[in-house]
Amino acid sequence: MAKGWYILHTYTGYEGKIERTIRSLLETGDLSSEAVLDIKVPVEEVVEIKDGKKKTSTKKFLPGYIMLELDLPDIGWKAVCSVIRRIQGVTGFVGTGPSERPRPISLEEAKSLLQKSGEIKGEKTARLKQSFSVGEQVKIIEGAFATFSGTIEEVNLEKNKLRVMVQIFGRATPVEVDLLQVEKI
Repeated sequence: MAKGWYILHTYTGYEGKIERTIRSLLETGDLSSEAVLDIKVPVEEVVEIKDGKKKTSTKKFLPGYIMLELDLPDIGWKAVCSVIRRIQGVTGFVGTGPSERPRPISLEEAKSLLQKSGEIKGEKTARLKQSFSVGEQVKIIEGAFATFSGTIEEVNLEKNKLRVMVQIFGRATPVEVDLLQVEKI
């Protein structure tokens, strides 16, 4: 038995349909639930600020790919893989030909992808759709410095923070704010 996470390549936009098809094949017994353990379409949360309002949406960060947790038997793996490969919209398993046994991704890669999509507890953060760069003018819309405007001096995407130079009592003062607390002017 070869248990692990496998990447299935699909037509872009068909990920949800193929996931539903695999789940229905499992329910009807056309696919063994002992072989197919889990199905994930990797998505992440994206935060967009429009007109001062936060809007959270989900976005596929691997369009055209589905993660499958499979426990492929040593004998009979071809039957399981051919049922999956015959689904309309599936082009095959990543890294192998149509008659080859699929190869799983490493545990570190699987953990990284699952963590990014929020399936594993950890540093799951929503990605901001807007991008900021040094020198841009922004207005602070939340927090202690709301209504102040300034120039971005530093962008720290790992911590989702900006250092903004604002004028307080006629002096330029650096203020550290969250990415969600500002909007472009």
